[in-house]
Amino acid sequence: MNVTAAIAEHARAAPDRLALIVEDDALTYAQLEEVVSRLAASLHQEPLGGIALHLPNGLPLALLSLAAARAGREAQILDPDWPAEMTQRVLASLRPARVFTSTPSVAGDQVVLIDRSASLQTLSASLAPPCHGAVPKTDPSTAFYVGFTSGSTGEPKGYRRSHRSWLESFTGDAIEFGLGPTDIVAAPGTLTHSLFLYAFMNGLHAGATVILSRRFKPTQVLHLITQYGATVLYGVPTQLTLVIEAAEEGQQEPLSSLRWILSSGAKWFSEALPRLKAFAPNARFAEFYGASELSFVTVAKDSEPVPVTSVGRAFPGVTITIRDEAGCVLPVSQPGRVFVESPLVFMNYAYGGTGGCWRAGSAVSVGDVGFLDAGGFLHLVGRANRMIVSSGKNVYPEEIERVFEQHPGIAAVAVLSMPDAQRGERIVAMLALRDQSVSRSALIAYGRRALPLFKVPRVYGVVSDWPLTRSGKTDHEALREAWPQGRYKALR
Repeated sequence: MNVTAAIAEHARAAPDRLALIVEDDALTYAQLEEVVSRLAASLHQEPLGGIALHLPNGLPLALLSLAAARAGREAQILDPDWPAEMTQRVLASLRPARVFTSTPSVAGDQVVLIDRSASLQTLSASLAPPCHGAVPKTDPSTAFYVGFTSGSTGEPKGYRRSHRSWLESFTGDAIEFGLGPTDIVAAPGTLTHSLFLYAFMNGLHAGATVILSRRFKPTQVLHLITQYGATVLYGVPTQLTLVIEAAEEGQQEPLSSLRWILSSGAKWFSEALPRLKAFAPNARFAEFYGASELSFVTVAKDSEPVPVTSVGRAFPGVTITIRDEAGCVLPVSQPGRVFVESPLVFMNYAYGGTGGCWRAGSAVSVGDVGFLDAGGFLHLVGRANRMIVSSGKNVYPEEIERVFEQHPGIAAVAVLSMPDAQRGERIVAMLALRDQSVSRSALIAYGRRALPLFKVPRVYGVVSDWPLTRSGKTDHEALREAWPQGRYKALR
């Protein structure tokens, strides 16, 4: 009952099958098991505490995350792009037994400096020296991972997960997608993003070959898919769109090897689905809705009758209820706070997280507002913490964003609020444009086709360099700062 236990089974059954590819480095299951076992034995001898990993994407981060889990320790995966002061605050709070980093300025007696350019042989020798001694079996209820929400919008929240939560996720994933030893899984994003760490560990659990990238580069992703015949591709919508655009610009032949494209982190743009099908004609498409604290909540497959405004049906093992402020369950089609009950939810917060979630018995909510339809499909209205109160009326930015995302002249949109003496809050739409001729009056007319008048933005700002977090989502805080600083062009 350890998230890495299946690696040993695959090493015995198929020792020469490729397990992990990180650009020019490749390990078979036998090689991976040997390194992880030795490193886990070494980490097990460390003083009690977590193993902090402050590393860029690459082989050291992958190996150490597996080894920490095997050793019964939690891998505390920090973002190396955080400001130095934030990194030191988090480390001071977590008090790990050991810190592995490629940043010389990270201080402490427990710090181990890792050369990010070291060869596989050097890494294997330095990270996993000969070390003997059995590692005790792991209690599945213990933590193996502390992940962090994006630190670009303020202080990060560190959420703690147990082995059991991801083992249950692996089971549900097998029901939905059936990954196995013949699959080659491309997970080109950073392992600091839980989607890609999950794709990495789930692929190894299934006995597949997993491909990682040190940096996300659309052309390189295309090359790796083609070179190894990848069958499964994970990504957030922004990344998948960039890969498709790179394929179109390079006149790439359709990628016929892909059988699944799996998206998470934000709603996929429905109008882009035909381009996706042209890019990978044999692939099925599915997207997940979830949260760092909740893991997978729903899944939406292109072969199922999912309403356009829905994020899908419940993921296996997940029960969804819609509740009011008092925690009472609401009837079908009535919006309220979305609560999730499942074995996949997180244990607790390891860092920060004050006011991060609500509980009703064993059900948990992160503040999303939505409703269930008669078919059991979940529809999201917005986030409680993003709600705008304008002229006394509640407005959810996500509802407005979904309308304007369908406009052919708009590449990206984020709806914010600014103080207003008369209304309390004024609705503002920040845009990245595909068509520079789009006018304010045309956008107002477009919005009125689908939205009540009070929800239609009257103010539009165009941003030339659209800000994204490391996970590929729109950086709302950066856009909010752009407004008072004048780093936008007002649309007339």
